[in-house]
Amino acid sequence: MSYKFVTYETEKEIAKITLNKPDKLNVMDFPGDGGIYDNFMSALDQANDDDNIKVVIIKGAGRAFCAGHDLSRIYKVYEEQDKDPGKRRPSQRARLKIDRKWLEGHQKLLLLPKITIAQVHGNCIGEGSVISEMCDITIVADDAKISHAEQRLGFAGSGMNLIPLYQTVGYKKARWMLLTGDSINGIEAERIGWATKSVPHEKLEEEVNAMAARLALLPIDGIAIGKVTNHHICDILGFNEGLVQGYLSHTFFTNLRWEEGEYNFVKKRKEEGVREGIHKRDERYL
Repeated sequence: MSYKFVTYETEKEIAKITLNKPDKLNVMDFPGDGGIYDNFMSALDQANDDDNIKVVIIKGAGRAFCAGHDLSRIYKVYEEQDKDPGKRRPSQRARLKIDRKWLEGHQKLLLLPKITIAQVHGNCIGEGSVISEMCDITIVADDAKISHAEQRLGFAGSGMNLIPLYQTVGYKKARWMLLTGDSINGIEAERIGWATKSVPHEKLEEEVNAMAARLALLPIDGIAIGKVTNHHICDILGFNEGLVQGYLSHTFFTNLRWEEGEYNFVKKRKEEGVREGIHKRDERYL
């Protein structure tokens, strides 16, 4: 199969899925848009259905792995579910429908019955970080910029499945990343346990390919048993229950009431555009 915003390649027992919207830093749109998100989900299904594939590498084209969500689409995606978009506040059922589909994608990646490797370079923000956190192994470039800056929209530690982040970096570090939105580089990501390994940017591709080749030496039945065991362990740890928490808290957030003096990105986007809205959001945290 071929995709517009994702490339899918295989070599022996290894599949490579490359997010391929480099002009937009591979930011994710929403389920049903027919864009990069839907392409990514279809590529995961393709890897899942190929019995010859043992390892799936996920990477990004261009200057970034994935710089988060398409902030030009947030909120609007709910309005589009109405007969007359923008005439009234989006319904709760519209919000829950979209958010549930989004989090189901996280579950698909977390529980994929193949070994998954995130190959992270450049900006890895928000959804990019979540994709990496859902993978079995994450190898990053030393100079990567990793953050949950999307939390600066006002989430303050909500809106997604956060259990993998808490499990990998610990409570205090996770809360710091979520409450500040500050970024860390690849070296720090490895030090705190967010990443499996950090390597110089020019060695990243080589390191990931070598790791994938090593893991592909495992028997295919063994991988299947190992992944279903991992599924069970994720259940014990509450990873899958966290998916419910994630989409519910995201829907709650979309109903947030902004008080005087607080930063309302959606309002600023309408007045000054997406780019200016993001810049002014982040300037407040410097």
